[in-house]
Amino acid sequence: MENLYLNIADEFSKTPCVRYESEGEFSGESFRKMLLLPRFNEAKKRGVKLIVILDRTAGLGTSFLEESFGGLIREDGISYQEIKETIDYISEENPDYIDEINEYLTDANELVSKA
Repeated sequence: MENLYLNIADEFSKTPCVRYESEGEFSGESFRKMLLLPRFNEAKKRGVKLIVILDRTAGLGTSFLEESFGGLIREDGISYQEIKETIDYISEENPDYIDEINEYLTDANELVSKA
């Protein structure tokens, strides 16, 4: 089976920015709801990896990344383990984004575990 791909720059925006839809266009919330969550669910259903390509944007801010990926746990109730088993990331331009995403997933998991 072939993995699924999600390219932020090509499929969402080259200028993703804010956290919430109420703050403006190209928010992490919009990205998560419109693209990331449906593609994640499709990958789970097919039993394949979802490869998220983080390159070729003007930058990926903290708010955008935390809401997009941490929100899968906090807002959508997906387990940390499911995310780690399903999603992989590619970033040749800024590999630090992958470390950031992993931190946000860990933080969101800890927050939900304490609730």
